[in-house]
Amino acid sequence: MFKKIGYLLLSMFVVFKHLFKRPVTLEYPEKKITPPENFRGKPVVENCKGCGVCLRVCPSGAIKIDRENNCFKIDLKKCIFCGNCTFYCPHGAIKMSKEYELALSDRKNLILNYPIGGADERN
Repeated sequence: MFKKIGYLLLSMFVVFKHLFKRPVTLEYPEKKITPPENFRGKPVVENCKGCGVCLRVCPSGAIKIDRENNCFKIDLKKCIFCGNCTFYCPHGAIKMSKEYELALSDRKNLILNYPIGGADERN
C-alpha cells in the first residue's frame, strides 16, 4: 500500500515539474522550423556537366545519368542524403537544399530529372 502511494506521489511530482515548462514540440503544419546551416535536404542540380563523379561516390546508387536523353536523375526513394555527391562534384553542380518536406502521393514524383548542362528541373 505504501508502495502505491509512493508511485502516486512520484507521478504527481513529475507532472507538476513539467507543468510550468514551455512545450518542446511545435504545431507543425502551422509553425515550421528553419533547418540548421549544415542540414542536408533535397538535392538540387544546376549546370551538370555529366562527368559521372557523383555516380561513383553515391553509396546507395540513387544517381543515374541517362546519356540518351541527356538527363541526370536522382531517385529520392534511394537517396540517404549523405552529401557525397555535393562534396565530390568537381563543378559544384549539386547542392543540398534546406527542403525537408518530401512526402508525395505518387512515388514516380520522387525521381528528379535534371537536364545535363541546363538549370531547370523537369519531372
